[in-house]
Amino acid sequence: MEFIQEVLANPALLVTVVLTFGVILVNGWTDAPNAIATSISTRAIKPKDAILMAALFNFLGVFVMTMINQSVAVTISNMVDFGTDTHASSIALSGALASIVIWATAAWYFGIPTSESHALIAGLTGAAVAYYNSFQGVNGAEWIKVIFGLVLSTVGGFGLGWGISRLIEAIFKHMDRRKTTKGFKNAQIGASAAMAFMHGAQDGQKFIGVFLIGMALAKGQNVSGAMEIPIWLMLVSSVVMALGTSIGGYRIIKAVGMDMVKLDSYQGFAADLAAALSLLVASLWNGLPVSTTHTKTTAIMGVGASKRISAVNWGVVREMVLAWVLTFPGCGLLGYIVTRILIRVFA
Repeated sequence: MEFIQEVLANPALLVTVVLTFGVILVNGWTDAPNAIATSISTRAIKPKDAILMAALFNFLGVFVMTMINQSVAVTISNMVDFGTDTHASSIALSGALASIVIWATAAWYFGIPTSESHALIAGLTGAAVAYYNSFQGVNGAEWIKVIFGLVLSTVGGFGLGWGISRLIEAIFKHMDRRKTTKGFKNAQIGASAAMAFMHGAQDGQKFIGVFLIGMALAKGQNVSGAMEIPIWLMLVSSVVMALGTSIGGYRIIKAVGMDMVKLDSYQGFAADLAAALSLLVASLWNGLPVSTTHTKTTAIMGVGASKRISAVNWGVVREMVLAWVLTFPGCGLLGYIVTRILIRVFA
């Protein structure tokens, strides 16, 4: 109730809250469905049940990982420096968030699972460049973490997906496929829950961290170092993300879980487990902000390639890779343009 009163009394805070929840909502459209795409495509779990499971484990991911390691949120907060003018900083942050909503909505419309993690980083960078009219406010050391995380999520997801799939085939090659299918479907539900948990640990921390930064700036306060994340904010963010998945997630579920590779139950389990392990390593390893979209889709590619290269629909993969490549310059430029417009109007 205290927070609601603050929002109603502070227009700048209201704008920041609306934009941040808008970003979390479109993350639910475009990123969160990756966690449950394979389990739905193999019919291991019904879509409504999968969405509820994703909401629960997204919350648990934020909650548990925040208790263990907040460095993902801190890394994002240190990506750029908007200076000491909290009013102008709040405008720049709003420009970054607005650009992410625009970019993600366009990607969702075309059914492309773009990375909101990279859109967030690109939008913040573009807004910082617009704020200073130079790269003065961009933290190069944190960008190195982003590039390293991009490589890790790609190589780790593909390699683990390929390796786990091959290992399962070797262990169960003499068993009746019909007898193992039910077991792998149940195991896949668990792996999807783990994937949703790690999505909360990664993306949940990123966007909640930005939310708290926006709240502080709207109140005229500067933010640095670790931050306290209230439980109510974790819950609300998980609900908003689940709402986004229920509204528009099917397009991404179809692109990732059905169009790219046709998966059996054991392959879906291998992809989910590979992606979850990759995200866990990144989260515990110096707070690397990696993309859950990249990790999951490359894990699926690795699983498909373990059978044969032609099993992967490389046409769909090309569309995804093009979207990934365009996210940094595209969303960065959008963040720059939107921020310059907002600065002219409100500064």
